[in-house]
Amino acid sequence: MRAAVIEKPGVITVMDVAIPEPGPKEVLIRIAASGICGTDIHIFNGDYLGTYPIIPGHEFSGIVASAGSEVTRVKPGDRVAVEPNISCGICDACLGNRQNFCRDRKALGVDLPGGMAEFTAVPESAVFPIGDLSFRAGAFAEPLSCVIHGAEQIGLRLGDRILIIGAGPVGILLAQVMRLMGASEITQADRNEFRLDFAKQLNGSVACALLEDLPEDFFDAAADATGSPRVMERTVTLVREGGSILLFGVPPKEASLSLPAFTLFRKGITLKATYTSVRNSVQAVRLLGSKAVTVEPLVSHELPLEEIAHGFALVSGGLEQVMKVHVLPGSTRG
Repeated sequence: MRAAVIEKPGVITVMDVAIPEPGPKEVLIRIAASGICGTDIHIFNGDYLGTYPIIPGHEFSGIVASAGSEVTRVKPGDRVAVEPNISCGICDACLGNRQNFCRDRKALGVDLPGGMAEFTAVPESAVFPIGDLSFRAGAFAEPLSCVIHGAEQIGLRLGDRILIIGAGPVGILLAQVMRLMGASEITQADRNEFRLDFAKQLNGSVACALLEDLPEDFFDAAADATGSPRVMERTVTLVREGGSILLFGVPPKEASLSLPAFTLFRKGITLKATYTSVRNSVQAVRLLGSKAVTVEPLVSHELPLEEIAHGFALVSGGLEQVMKVHVLPGSTRG
């Protein structure tokens, strides 16, 4: 089969590799759509957790091609999405429902072969049927599950006024989920005017291009979807007393924050960071299937596997009209 391989930081090559053989409790999936995430860019740049060489891709959907002898939940021909985080199930973290901090956690596309290939083998426990949901939408199950987990961390209340910094795909998903959780008003800030207009049209968000134009001590909660330490620091001045801050974006590995300790104390701010998800894929698939969360318009580019390097460049380049880039391993369409 054809697969994209990050051989080392800065080097990605499409090559022929063997089709994996699924074990008794594994499923072989023919990949239909695989999204490029900021985490993939971090892995490519060498500033995130991961092993090399690695087939990247942890946001994907496809069709069950074959199933191991002990698999009972799905069968060949089923359309599925995948939860890429593989936990051991028996360590203290797993037993405490903190599978994202499993001592032996592995992740498809990070430590294990991922979805930027024609096929991949995954444990049955990582597979979620999507019925007649499109593969394009199904590939959003993983990022949406992470967004759900993050949004649940900051104790939103009905009528809250929310600030989301970043209007890319993650920012758009955060806005939709927080609206479902009862937010009365969503403000999204981004320097990219195309993304701001997109957020306004799709989510009904209030758009703001500059953080300096936002009112201070105003928002009930703020979420950073940029991963920029300087942006994260700015949120402290924007939430009201007793407000909450969600640090969702992935910062550079060696980055640090400088926060005003007395301001945090005086304002009684709740500061929460979020890391991947905790088995939120069922929620994600249900929300996608019910159309409560809209994702298909987020796909701005669909590329064949051979153009994955171009896809990485699109995502990392911050170009004006780029949202979510999907790689279609079984397609030759650009």
